[in-house]
Amino acid sequence: MPGTPGVSRGNGVRDDASAAALAARAPLFAELALTNVTREYPNAPAHLIADPTELVPPRTYHPAFYGAYDWHSSVHMHWLLIRLLRLPHPPPGPGADAAQSASASSPAQAPGWRETAIRTLEAHLTAGALAQEAAYLRDRPSFERPYGWAWLLALTSESTALSSESTAPNGESSAPGSEHPPKARYPLQDESTALPAVARRWREALAPAAATVADLVLGWLPKATYPVRHGTHANSAFSLGLILDSAERAGQERLLEPVRAKVREWYVPDHGAAVRWEPSGQDFLSPVLCEADVVRRVLSEPEFAEWLTRFLPELDKATGAHHAEGGPGSGSRNGNGGRTEPGTECDGFMPPPRISDPADPQIGHLFGLCLSRAAALRDLAGALPPDDPRIPVLTASAEANLDAALPVTASGDFTTDHWLATFATLALDGGVAAR
Repeated sequence: MPGTPGVSRGNGVRDDASAAALAARAPLFAELALTNVTREYPNAPAHLIADPTELVPPRTYHPAFYGAYDWHSSVHMHWLLIRLLRLPHPPPGPGADAAQSASASSPAQAPGWRETAIRTLEAHLTAGALAQEAAYLRDRPSFERPYGWAWLLALTSESTALSSESTAPNGESSAPGSEHPPKARYPLQDESTALPAVARRWREALAPAAATVADLVLGWLPKATYPVRHGTHANSAFSLGLILDSAERAGQERLLEPVRAKVREWYVPDHGAAVRWEPSGQDFLSPVLCEADVVRRVLSEPEFAEWLTRFLPELDKATGAHHAEGGPGSGSRNGNGGRTEPGTECDGFMPPPRISDPADPQIGHLFGLCLSRAAALRDLAGALPPDDPRIPVLTASAEANLDAALPVTASGDFTTDHWLATFATLALDGGVAAR
């Protein structure tokens, strides 16, 4: 709720156009996720090999999360599938079967991507597979710390949310206690296999792994003297934000106060950040925005607005320039109202980076930077008082960064296809706590 410390406020600045953009892309994003979570190779295991007996296929260690190139990408692509299943959708019409048959050219489209997604999640999110994943994490307490940990909590949180949802007669999501009677989102004849019941099985299977992650977080935080501030996986602020958004629904409320305390210790004293030093050459996260985005979760609205002034003076300068020029410049749209080309620069606050080689796995991270920036900028705008003059600057920058990367989320290049759709969804639909 607004003004309450430690509570994520709202869904940032998302509008009907963002919702429509995600709805239009849902089948494609589902196809990307399904293709990747079931593809074992290529694979980049972060496994320290102690002897030749450990030279085994990835699914030997990771029966649930063996695909999508690396463990954390597999986990968040499973999160993506569940988030897409939670989007409002109309009930099947009389022409649905014919339309599905006509478009049955991909794993996601063949019998309808929702059904394929549910079957895949049922095959992966089993009690046995997740018990093995949990044991692997316990035996290797620094594996995927903290990025993969945070995404596993987010996945558990998303399955919990789906397990409690129903669908109103118009196909829109209906929460318990609404005027619409409960109705399964997944129209199966047997109520025991309706989607909320299936999601409860996923959530129950994930619970031991989530508990293991919580134990690992609580063991790590006291000895983590300093945050990691760079713009890739180890960034502390991004993961702590995911944990704060996920912990309660994941059944790990015990994480909330220790994580909030660490955020206050690490970040609230900071001031004078410099966005002109970003980006680094392979960032997919903005260190400055990740920090601001996690701090908004632990301060009240007035406190956060004041803190942001101290922390990010360049934003105030950009706000003055924005008003002097009469609004956003040419950064997000050209003079004909069209979008900027992917990877080009624009004027204004935190313009999209120039991406010289989209196929390079590290340089291609910069597309993810655009998407994660868009998500954070929108959420920062949503955390400020409604009349704050910085909101138009933040939203203009968010739009420019989103426009630069959204067209390439499904490029056909595996180096970006195995992960970008998740970050596009964060930008369009809001973070883990947005639904």
